[in-house]
Amino acid sequence: MSLSGRERKESNLYSDKRSGNRVGLDDVHYSDDPRDFGWVRENVPCQTACPAGTDIPAYIWAIMENKHGQSYEINREANVLPGVLGRICSRPCEDQCRHGWPGNGESVSICHLKRAAADLKDRGHRLNESLYAPSGKKVAIVGSGPAGVAAAHDLSLMGHDVTLFEREAEAGGMLNYGIPEFRLPRDILREEIHNALRLGVDLKTGVTIGNGEGEIPLSSLRSEFDAVLLSTGCMAATDLPLRKDPDDKRINEIANIEYGFDFLLEMHRGEKKRVGKRVAVVGAGFTALDCARVARRLGAAEVTIHLRTTEEYIPVTKDEIFESKREGVALHGLRTPVALLGDSAGSLRAVEFIQNRLGGWRDNGRRKAIAIKASEFEFDCDTLLIAIGQKTDHNYLDCEIALDRWNNAAINEIGMTSLDGIFAAGDYVKGASTVIEAVGQGREVALGIDSWLMGKPRRKQSVRIEPVDEPLRERAFDFIARNHMPTEAVEERRSRLDQEVDIGFDNALTHEEAKRCYLCNLHYKIDVDNCIYCRACIEVAPKNCIKMVEGIDINKDGTYGGLQETSRWDRIGAIWIDNKECIRCGACYFVCPTKCISITRNQLVMREL
Repeated sequence: MSLSGRERKESNLYSDKRSGNRVGLDDVHYSDDPRDFGWVRENVPCQTACPAGTDIPAYIWAIMENKHGQSYEINREANVLPGVLGRICSRPCEDQCRHGWPGNGESVSICHLKRAAADLKDRGHRLNESLYAPSGKKVAIVGSGPAGVAAAHDLSLMGHDVTLFEREAEAGGMLNYGIPEFRLPRDILREEIHNALRLGVDLKTGVTIGNGEGEIPLSSLRSEFDAVLLSTGCMAATDLPLRKDPDDKRINEIANIEYGFDFLLEMHRGEKKRVGKRVAVVGAGFTALDCARVARRLGAAEVTIHLRTTEEYIPVTKDEIFESKREGVALHGLRTPVALLGDSAGSLRAVEFIQNRLGGWRDNGRRKAIAIKASEFEFDCDTLLIAIGQKTDHNYLDCEIALDRWNNAAINEIGMTSLDGIFAAGDYVKGASTVIEAVGQGREVALGIDSWLMGKPRRKQSVRIEPVDEPLRERAFDFIARNHMPTEAVEERRSRLDQEVDIGFDNALTHEEAKRCYLCNLHYKIDVDNCIYCRACIEVAPKNCIKMVEGIDINKDGTYGGLQETSRWDRIGAIWIDNKECIRCGACYFVCPTKCISITRNQLVMREL
């Protein structure tokens, strides 16, 4: 497509689709144009990668302005539990951060800045919520994990009467009963759950939905409530497949073997847990690392984690691996357990493994593990914790719902199961995933429930476009090294389950790290009608971000595609800023003799219809 029409005029005027009026750059306006949605999706990769859609550049900019409370509120609008997620998020945003692209250095410590906003806000900070009038509709939510809490929060704001059922003594699901306190202090968790549920959610703890004596059947909830949301997560540990004992009976016959899921759950219920001197953990996720670090705190002299592949490919953050190693946990890769070996007293004495080699790539981006024939070996240990994942359990249902091929609840586009009025969200739908994924899907399904109850959608996503007077970054910020999280001394924490490992950023460290953000939601553009093609902007650009183009590809969905670059002056349609390469340093803005470069802040927002 050659440059004409909107492309030549977009830096001067926009079309306000609500009123049909033309508005100038002095006005904030909202766009439903797919090109604007596509711009945000392509140019703000951290927000695109976040399952909850957190406006990361916006909350980091608020930190730079010393508005920690505002930064916290921007987070709460998307992820509901900022102080929690600032500690235990899996950080998919940081994997996509443009500051971490080749040649740009290390990614911004996005997760630590989320926590810093929560930690540094004023103690008397007032929470801001937009409330709807009462709808008269009643919603039951089963399970108070991250998906259930997020959905309960949103549905209560939308005016519905929400009752949240939790079988345990406290709310939080696996946040409370699966994650050790040295990673997630319980006072932080309780405060944020209280904030999320404070506007009318009726929390009923110690109440089980199921088929047993004294339990409430799902059919009863269906008759009493207008909608029911199942967010019970993955409540069962995945069985350890042993090649020499396929029926798993040896796991039950040998003492000192536990599933990591049950080990942590029982410990956080208050049960006294004990481990031997040599503890082996089989698994490759956060639960495996948590079990190993707990075992060290319970007195184990030697703790090892055994992986099918290598630590390079396990789905945990590098910080967690590093801190585990500092605490004395060793990781051994390329091995799969094939048998459990007991002594004459019926206790565990060793695990038999088979050696693996790395194979090809899986669809999830990890490597395959291929067993090497006749490579079995024994590894001595007196305690085994099996942490190879969790799975969904549907035995508590008294009515049948359709399942997908992974044995998880199957849902439609609004989150409803095969039963009318019964919805599902979180790990109960996706299988064992991450906290941020559960929060994101819980909020998404809450929108679907609201639309179904009210007969129409009441909120939609738009792009908010706001003019910015001048560049907000300095070129010098690009050379600030990544700031790493200060931690408690190993000798101080290794014997305590309640001593938080990460100390948190102080105010100075927070602001130094916030400076590193490229503020990718700033859209730099050139008014092609006023450009005199002097090339001054190209000459001062520190990266290959300003290009001479003759046209722009248009994708099938209406969004912009690739730039058709040219070096021939007789074919140039415009000098164009490639915002995917732009580091928002402002050099082009200051050097332009005709002041034809403008800046807007483009953000995804939810708007009332």
